[in-house]
Amino acid sequence: MIEKNFKNLDEQVEIFKFKGMIINDEKYVKKVLLRENYFFLNGYRHLFLISETDKRFKEGTTFEELYSLFLFDRTFRNVIFKYLLVIENNLKSIMSYQLSKKYGYRERDYLKNKNFTSEPNRQAQLNDLLKKMKRQIRVNGSQHSATLHYVSNYGYIPLWILVKVLSFGIVSELFQVLKKEDQKDIANVYEIAPETMIVYLPILANYRNLCAHEDILYENKTQKSIDDTVYHQLLRIKKVDEEFVQGKNDLFALIIIMKQLLLPEDFKNMTIELDNVIETLNYNLHTIDISQVLNRMGFPVNWKDLANMERSYINEDEDDK
Repeated sequence: MIEKNFKNLDEQVEIFKFKGMIINDEKYVKKVLLRENYFFLNGYRHLFLISETDKRFKEGTTFEELYSLFLFDRTFRNVIFKYLLVIENNLKSIMSYQLSKKYGYRERDYLKNKNFTSEPNRQAQLNDLLKKMKRQIRVNGSQHSATLHYVSNYGYIPLWILVKVLSFGIVSELFQVLKKEDQKDIANVYEIAPETMIVYLPILANYRNLCAHEDILYENKTQKSIDDTVYHQLLRIKKVDEEFVQGKNDLFALIIIMKQLLLPEDFKNMTIELDNVIETLNYNLHTIDISQVLNRMGFPVNWKDLANMERSYINEDEDDK
């Protein structure tokens, strides 16, 4: 096994130089490398390389450009994260309201097995999930201020408080093991099918974790593709072999999901913020074109049009087909 030996800042700068990168200010570069980590910055190099086989930097590539892409991804990720948290909070509120209304507000009532799916292939998942939720009640009952308040004053933790300490992943699993009618009631709030929600929620949970841990966002691919939507058609996204080439398992697929789950005003605000981040990167790029970055993200050139596509217009469009 080949070992990766430690490289000091001088050596890290020399590696960049050896691969053809222009270093205008070594002191500045070392300062950035110390704070940001050579390994993480180097993860953004691919668009600047001559090819996948010739791993030297394209002529004229500067450290500032590489760092601009790194900062772009960080800022873009922060915007996405902010609105993912909005979706998470909305979903928790809607789910806790619907289930509390139907099954009660004490955990001994709403966590009964009979309140969930009876499908045989979901029982192991259900039992494991209920254990996780009960564990969260035990752990957070005396640690989290909200749960502690209810335990101390009422002796129980209602679901609308419990969801505060549940991860997005657990909430995603919870939706999967609900009864069909409960899934439908929750999905109807978003005007989408329960089956679509089942596909969307794990993707959202994965992106939420990716954002929280500052992993590379812009070229991330999901393990599962989303189904075709009317938005793919209205944006006239290109097809190859009858398959849309953008918005299926890339970052734009996430944007399409968020379009369907956020309120229109929230989605428009997010679009404005993301566009500003893209324009900043465009200003800072010289060796590569912004279109190459957008292509990695799966963004069509008219991606901003998505913000102005109202649901009433979507329904009219579908009725005309």
